Amino acid sequence: MYPALISVAELATRQAQQQPLIILDARARLNDADAGQALWHEGHIPGAFHTDMDRDLSAPASARHGRHPLPAKEAFATRLREWGITADDRVVVYDDNGGRLAAARAWWLLRWAGHPAVQVLDGGWQAWLAAGQPIQTDTPLAKASDWQPHFDDTLIASANDAAAGEALLLDARAAERYRGEAEPLDPKAGHIPGARNVPGSSLLQEDHTFLPAAQLQQQLPAAENVIAYCGSGISACQLILGYAQLERPLPRLYPGSWSAWSNDPQRPVATGDE
Repeated sequence: MYPALISVAELATRQAQQQPLIILDARARLNDADAGQALWHEGHIPGAFHTDMDRDLSAPASARHGRHPLPAKEAFATRLREWGITADDRVVVYDDNGGRLAAARAWWLLRWAGHPAVQVLDGGWQAWLAAGQPIQTDTPLAKASDWQPHFDDTLIASANDAAAGEALLLDARAAERYRGEAEPLDPKAGHIPGARNVPGSSLLQEDHTFLPAAQLQQQLPAAENVIAYCGSGISACQLILGYAQLERPLPRLYPGSWSAWSNDPQRPVATGDE
């Protein structure tokens, strides 16, 4: 596997050398389903395909499966082929939230699909602009592939797995949502009992790049059996990306996350700090 992150300098060099790359622009806004495509139309890294958080990286929302369920395997595989992705391509994904909103989700989905060479652009869109790199508004041409992904469901945890008490649960939401002081999106406020709060923002520096390894190690507890969750299975992927950057065993993702858990009246809710 390649390193989990790629720097702007390395990506720019690979583009200048015309090395084979597939770039995915995963910018999105939770409160505006069309914002990502609008941002992409305004300008994107040359060659980048728009990757929609709701339509490409998720299935339709439901109370049972949460606000951003995993896409159906064949639907996602078809989309990957439409972008021209094969197992031999290096894929780079970026957003403008340090990976917290959709870039890490796209990275995780590609890992789930068995892709061996997917990376997140460290610092994302802001870092690309700050470095004075070129942008374009043209729509790139894709040459469809015939890749057949092999999905690894061992990367997924269920609600029952999260409830079993055998894994270290990490909640990637903001602290006030974890403690139950605020809940703007889901039916109940609080967290899964026993979960530890590691907000996705705590893994980033002010410029949206990841913390240096020594600081990242302090934020992410070392354990063999870890399950990551958040509001709807999006930002939890950033915690998993952090573990990958440290070359530690990857946590499993609970895709339904709090949006599914809090819709189930059988599931207990904890509040405050643990």
